[in-house]
Amino acid sequence: MDVSLLIGASLLLLVSVLVSKISDRFGIPTLLLFLMLGMLAGSDGIGGIYFDNPAQAQFIGVIALVLILFSGGLDTEWNQVRTVLREGLLLSTLGVLITALIVGMFASALLGSSLLEGMLLGAIVSSTDAAAVFSVLRSKGIQLKGSLKPLLELESGSNDPMAIFLTVGLIRLLTVPELSPLSLVGAFILQMLLGALVGIAAGRMMLLLINRVKLGNEGLYPVLLLALIFLTYGVAEIIGGNGFLAVYVGAIVLAHHHFLHKRSLLRFFDGLAWLMQITMFLTLGLLVFPTRLAPIIGVGVLIATCLIVFARPLSVFISLLPSKLHWHEKAFASWVGLRGAVPIILATFPLIAGIPQADLIFNVVFFVVLASVLLQGTTIPWLARLLRVDAPPVQKRLYPIEFTPIGGFKSELKELPVLVDSLMDGKAIFELGLPDDFLVVLVARENDFVVPSGGTVLQAGDTLLVLSDKESFEKVKGKLSGVGLASE
Repeated sequence: MDVSLLIGASLLLLVSVLVSKISDRFGIPTLLLFLMLGMLAGSDGIGGIYFDNPAQAQFIGVIALVLILFSGGLDTEWNQVRTVLREGLLLSTLGVLITALIVGMFASALLGSSLLEGMLLGAIVSSTDAAAVFSVLRSKGIQLKGSLKPLLELESGSNDPMAIFLTVGLIRLLTVPELSPLSLVGAFILQMLLGALVGIAAGRMMLLLINRVKLGNEGLYPVLLLALIFLTYGVAEIIGGNGFLAVYVGAIVLAHHHFLHKRSLLRFFDGLAWLMQITMFLTLGLLVFPTRLAPIIGVGVLIATCLIVFARPLSVFISLLPSKLHWHEKAFASWVGLRGAVPIILATFPLIAGIPQADLIFNVVFFVVLASVLLQGTTIPWLARLLRVDAPPVQKRLYPIEFTPIGGFKSELKELPVLVDSLMDGKAIFELGLPDDFLVVLVARENDFVVPSGGTVLQAGDTLLVLSDKESFEKVKGKLSGVGLASE
């Protein structure tokens, strides 16, 4: 075993975690920091690590994307996403197609290449990476108004399959000239339909197995879920569906229900997603040779400008024509279309397929991603305030206790605020006439916690942490949140 390789990988991971503090403090997207670190460690950098294997980089990227998409789906609130389902799907399909068309035609004219080769470059850079957007927003404590956040989350999680399909389809057209472009339309519909169906079935199967299979050790549940994730991806791909979409849909279906060890599994996959992002970005940073970027700076700037200034805004405004979103919300969505790791991974596909201008495409794509992250990523907080789409930050209270739902037990922990002059204000808990299945576990008061008893007198501004099922909670909340005198 080469111990030096292990030490080197450990140091890269350690430095990557530490440099993320720069993102937290200055709002620089972590994607850019990880890519730059990989470039510094590469053969043209101070690390001198030689890595020039697109196939290995693609394999690592696919594995990482599967886990990142699952983690993103698991963290998606379906109740919020379904309100913007139409707009999100339009952006992730029609929006991606319009972006690919505009950038493709511009790149074809600029590079003097065929329209298909230009379209291939456009397809590669057509998907967004909202994970980078929200890392910037979180680092600056910026929240978004209305439905912007779920819209961008849904778009970023569902537009990768479209970009991957276009990239693979265009490569087939380039390598098999006799193939008809119209054949791609049927293939696209079939891929998305099968991917969605496999995802729904997989999400339900995950839920059933997690809640029904009684494993002797809690640590085995992440292993079980990992096996099911890759099984979902593999089955979808084998039957002709889109594996990435299947994994994302499966995660959303699972997240919509209660399941064993939900909190610990969410934390596990959040950490795993970060590990995959770091690994993927470092690998892609190692793959690029910075000295090869210098000759294409001019071309890269022009294509990046076309993408950021024309293609992305046009695709957003055209796709969202049926939407009731205000123009400044659409403008913000246009600007936050950051390009991330997916375009760089897709840029390895032409290299492996032996497309004549594959090296040029890869270097241009890498430059476009860097330009997008540098320009858009660093100005998102400022633009959110300028367009007045930012909302006051909401501080989520952390409680000193946790609750793990058990299969068949419908109760869950919920927060119930004590409003001024409500029926709870100034009353002892025993005076409220709470039902037997409604338990006040803790009272949060200012910056402290009170362990309640029946005689605990509630005050306006308190927040009750209660254990109850949904129906009972809504009934008590409706009864006690009103203003007036308590009556038996």
